[in-house]
Amino acid sequence: MDTLCNLAKQFAPVTGRALLALIFVLSGFNKIGGFAGTAGYMASKGLPMAEVLLVLTIIIELGGGLLIMLGWQARWAAAAIFLFLIPVTLVFHNYWAVDAAQQQMQMIQFMKNLSIMGGMLMIVAFGPGPYSLGRDHCGK
Repeated sequence: MDTLCNLAKQFAPVTGRALLALIFVLSGFNKIGGFAGTAGYMASKGLPMAEVLLVLTIIIELGGGLLIMLGWQARWAAAAIFLFLIPVTLVFHNYWAVDAAQQQMQMIQFMKNLSIMGGMLMIVAFGPGPYSLGRDHCGK
């Protein structure tokens, strides 16, 4: 069991970072290619200055995702993504305010975002772990 625990301590952080970050890297990259459509969708949700918000979204998703993957400034990137997900989740996955046909899918997306937020808090609390470009330790 000790061997399994040691392997998990060694490889789980880098694997977890990659898996958590992948959704943001892909999403940010896809938003660049579909900029006009995404901006239009954001505007349809009532967001002002959708193009400006979309540029910020791309920076947070793509930039933050890459930083987490690399493990460089991972705590800051995870904190930024955590804070970013709060309004995103409430605006785009408000399952309580959609019609019954969309309710289950939006609830799944809402819960997915909450789970990702939990993963981001783990990075904030414990850092990027081994195999990272920046092994930052709080106060150490």
